[in-house]
Amino acid sequence: MSTAVADPLLYPADLSSQAPSRRRRRWEVWRSPDDQPAWARPLLLVTGAIAAALFAWNIADAGLAPFYSVAVKSMSESWKAFFYGAFDPKATITIDKLAGSFAPQALSARIFGFHAWSLALPQVIEGVLSVLLMYRMVRRWAGAVPGLLAALLFALTPIVASTMGHSMEDGALTFCLVLAADQWTRAVTDGRLRSLLWAGFWVGVGFQCKMLEAWMALPALGLAYLFCASGSWGRRVRDLALFGVVTLATSLSWILLYTFTPAADRPYVDGSTNNSAWSMVFGYNGLERFGITVPGAVDSGPGMGGGMGGRAGGASHQFPGAGMGGRAFGGGGMGHGGFGGQSGFGSGWTKLFGSEFGPQIGWLLPLVILTLICGVAWTWRSQRTDKVKTGFVFWGLWFLTFFAIYSDMSSIPHTAYVATLAPAIAALSAVGIVVFWRAYRAGGRRGWLLPAAVVLSLAWAVFLWNSYSGFLPWALWTAVGVGAVAVGIMIWARMSRKTALRIATAGLIAGTVAMLTPSATWAASVLDTSYAGSSFNAGAGPDSGMGGGMMRGSGKGGNMGEMAERFRMGGGFGGGMGGGMMGAAQSLTSSEKDLDNYVNAHRGNASYLMAVSSWSEASPYILSTGQEVLAMGGFSGSVPEPTLAKVRQLVKSGQLKFFLLNSTSSSGSSTSAGKSGSAMGGGGAQASMPGGAGGGGFMGRGNSAADKAIDSWVEKSCTAVPAKDYGGTASSASSASGSAMSGPGPSGTSSSGPSSSGTSSSSAGAQTGPGGMGTGMGSTSSEKLYECKS
Repeated sequence: MSTAVADPLLYPADLSSQAPSRRRRRWEVWRSPDDQPAWARPLLLVTGAIAAALFAWNIADAGLAPFYSVAVKSMSESWKAFFYGAFDPKATITIDKLAGSFAPQALSARIFGFHAWSLALPQVIEGVLSVLLMYRMVRRWAGAVPGLLAALLFALTPIVASTMGHSMEDGALTFCLVLAADQWTRAVTDGRLRSLLWAGFWVGVGFQCKMLEAWMALPALGLAYLFCASGSWGRRVRDLALFGVVTLATSLSWILLYTFTPAADRPYVDGSTNNSAWSMVFGYNGLERFGITVPGAVDSGPGMGGGMGGRAGGASHQFPGAGMGGRAFGGGGMGHGGFGGQSGFGSGWTKLFGSEFGPQIGWLLPLVILTLICGVAWTWRSQRTDKVKTGFVFWGLWFLTFFAIYSDMSSIPHTAYVATLAPAIAALSAVGIVVFWRAYRAGGRRGWLLPAAVVLSLAWAVFLWNSYSGFLPWALWTAVGVGAVAVGIMIWARMSRKTALRIATAGLIAGTVAMLTPSATWAASVLDTSYAGSSFNAGAGPDSGMGGGMMRGSGKGGNMGEMAERFRMGGGFGGGMGGGMMGAAQSLTSSEKDLDNYVNAHRGNASYLMAVSSWSEASPYILSTGQEVLAMGGFSGSVPEPTLAKVRQLVKSGQLKFFLLNSTSSSGSSTSAGKSGSAMGGGGAQASMPGGAGGGGFMGRGNSAADKAIDSWVEKSCTAVPAKDYGGTASSASSASGSAMSGPGPSGTSSSGPSSSGTSSSSAGAQTGPGGMGTGMGSTSSEKLYECKS
C-alpha cells in the first residue's frame, strides 16, 4: 500500500499529538472533545444550523400528501389506527405501507395538533441529526475535515434538502440507514459486537419505514464487515449471523404480528388481494416493482409510473399530471421523452444520470467515481483491516448497490427514493476532495487529480444544467468561470516552482467551491416554495413537484375552482402541479359540508359516517372532521375490501347507513376504473381527479364483479336520497372528444355537485380537473347518495 494515501493524505498528523485542553463539561456542547481540533465542534454546529434552516424554512407551507396524510390524521385520532397503520380512524383498511412509515408524523400530530408543519417536523429533526451523524462516522474514517465536508455535502444534496422538509417517509428511512452506518463504523473501528447489533436494529426500523428499500444497505454492511472487520473468519461469520437475526426480527416484527392477529381483529391489508402483509410488503412494494408477479399482491409492476403509457389491465399508480411537463413522475413517464414514456439517455440504466434524477442526486458523480477508482487502487495491497480501505469498501458497496438497484427498477415511484444514495455520495466526495487536495500539495502525478476532478465535475454540471437552461444560468456560469480560473492557477502553480503557497491554496479553494456550487444552488432553491418540491413528490429546482411545471405560470394557487379548494397544498408551488392540485384539503367545500350535515343528522347510531367509492372521496371528511368514513377499494381501487357480505353485515347491524357511489354513463369510451379508455394510467385503475369521472378519485374503484355486486346491491336495496334534501344543485356536461390535455380555462372546468334528480354530475370529456386532464371521451360521472335501512 502506498503510504502517501494511508497516512499523509487521509490521517491528520497533528490530532494524536495535540496537547489536551481543559476538560470539557457535558453542557459545553460548543467545545470540541480532546481528540478533535478546537474548530471542529463550532463548525459542525454551524453546519447543523444551516441544515436546520434549509429543511425548516418552508415548514409552514410543507403541505399534506394525498392518501398518506389522511392516514396520519386517522393514526393521530385512534391508537388502533396508529398501531396498524390504518387509512381510516376505525381501522378498516391499512395504507399500502407498514405502520412505521408514518408513526413519527402521527405522534407529532398527537403532540402538536394536526398541521402541515407538525407532519413535516419529524423529517426536519431526522435530517439535522443525519447531518451530525455524517460528521461523526466520516471523522472516524478519515478525520475531522472530511467529516465536516461530508456533513455539509449531505445537507446540500438537493433531494435531501427537499425530502427533509416534507412529510415523506423517505426522510425517516434515510435517517435510519445513516444511524445503521454510524453504528457499523463504530463496530468496525472499535471491534464492538453491540454496535453491529444496533446497526441491524436500525436497518430493521428502516424496514418499518420503507420495507425492502432498507435492506438495500445490507450488502454494504454485511460484505464490508466480513472482509474488513478484525477477528477470525469464524468470529466475523458469527457476528454477521447475530446481525442478521436482529435485522430480520426487527424488520418482520410488524408483519408477524399482523399475520398472527385474527383477520376479524385487525384492518384489511391494502396492496394485497388476500389480506396478507407478506403479499403487500414483498409483492406489491417489492418484487412487483421489477415485474415479478407475486400471488396475492396488487399489481404494481412496470408501468406503475409509466405516464400515459402505463400497463393495461393493472392498477396503475400514476397520478394526474404525472409524467407530463419537465419531470417525468415515476422515472419512466413522459418527461423529456414525450408521450408514451421516456427513451434514450436518462431512462433505464441511465436514469440516475438523466435530467430527472441527475439534478437531484448526481452533481458530484464524476468526483465520486474518480474517488472510488483511486481509493480502491491505492489501498488494494493494504492490510485487510486497514481503516482507510474499509471506508472505501463500505461506501463503495453502498453506492454501487443502491445505484444498480435503482437503475434496474422499471420505475422509481417518487424522486425521494434516491435520497438514500446521498450518504455514500457525500462521504466519498468529501474524502475525495481532501485526498486530492493533499495529493496536490504533496506533488507528483497524483497532484493532477484535483484539477481533473474540477474539470470533470463542471463539465458534468453544464450537461445536467442544460435541460434547465433558464434556471439561474448566472450561477452555473459563475461556477464554470471560477472553476476555470482555479484550474488555471493550479496548473500554473504545478508548472512554476516559484509560485507562492497562498496563491496555490486560493486555487484549490476556488476549485472546490466551484465543484460544489451546482448542488448547493439547487439545494438552496428550496428556500423558494416555487422550487421546494411537495409532500407528494420531493425535489428541488425548477422541476420540483408533481408534473414538473405543467401548469407553470398560473400563479401560486392558480384559478382552480373547487378542485383547488378540495385538493390543495399549504402554500402551493408557483402554480406547479404540487401547489394547487396534489395536496389534501383540511376543510370541506360548501357542497361537502351540506352533505356532511345531512348524513350526520340522519345517521343515527351508525359507526360509519358513510361508505364512499374511493379513498380520495373519503379524504376531505377524515381530514376535516376525523369521522369514520369507509373507503372502498383501497389505494389502487382494486383491493377487495369490503366484500358484499361485509357490506350487508354492516348495514344489517346498523353500523353503516349511507353510501356515496359513483356511476358512469358514456357516449364514447368508458371512464370506469379498470377500462382501457382511461387517459391516465393506460387502463389501470382510473386516474381521474377527485370528484370526477370514474371512481371519484385518483384511484377510483375498479370495474370488477365484486364492485358491481356491491353497487348493484346498494342500488336495489337502498333508497337514493334526493340532492335537494341536502342542499345540492348541479349541472351536467358532456364532451364528444375529451382531450386529455387542454389548457386551463372554460373548456377545462368541471361541475360537480348534487343534482335535483339525486345525482351529482361532472364532465369527464374535456377534463375532470384543472389543467385539462381528461379521463375519457364524452362520458358523464354521477354521484348518488343512498340511505340503507338496517
